[in-house]
Amino acid sequence: MTKSEPDRQDGAPWRNFYGRRHGKTLRPSQVGYIAEDLGKLAVPNVSWEDNPNRDPIDPSSLFDGTRPVWLEIGFGGGEHMVHQALTHPHVGIIGCEPYINGVAMLLGKIRAANVHNLAIHPGDARDLFDILPQGSIDRAFLLYSDPWPKTRHHRRRFVNREFLDPLADVMKSGAILRIATDIEDYVRQSLQELIHHPEFTWLAQTADDWRKPWVDWHSTRYEQKALREGRTPHYLTFRRN
Repeated sequence: MTKSEPDRQDGAPWRNFYGRRHGKTLRPSQVGYIAEDLGKLAVPNVSWEDNPNRDPIDPSSLFDGTRPVWLEIGFGGGEHMVHQALTHPHVGIIGCEPYINGVAMLLGKIRAANVHNLAIHPGDARDLFDILPQGSIDRAFLLYSDPWPKTRHHRRRFVNREFLDPLADVMKSGAILRIATDIEDYVRQSLQELIHHPEFTWLAQTADDWRKPWVDWHSTRYEQKALREGRTPHYLTFRRN
């Protein structure tokens, strides 16, 4: 959440960041992936140091300039993102993830799968929202994001207006937002926020719609953990108006 204090020396607004950026020590192979591959795949000019004027970028230019562009916010270990890239080779996919261990895992999967239609922002999605043009994203994914289970932390969840408003700005009219979670209260807040959001429409027509995964779904490691622990996945689909 943006603070009221003066901006930082680089001009960036003060934004609270609540997630993890680092975990266990990276394996030597993962250090190599980051050193050798991240620079080639990173979205350019996202940081305030590189782009203090917040000049917009054309996300399709990250690929061949003609592809639809999808956005996955918080890609975890990257298994879903790579699956989507392989399943939809005509699409360019940008993934945002500040957790460097997850970035390293994705880079390893990209090498193994030999996919070429992915780009990465290894940082806060809000910084990317700053420089994406309005109506430039054709599909967005929010999959098993941090549920912040304590009531006093619910405002940290991605499904609140601080995050949803700029996401709506960068999505095209008719674009699809997919949300997956195993936390019932996260479902409640997602529906509460998005059903009442003027820019989104929930597309469920039957009770089973939010119990069945999408036809091109690839289960994530977080979902597998939830299933092992007896929690039920939910799948929510919204359209940008």
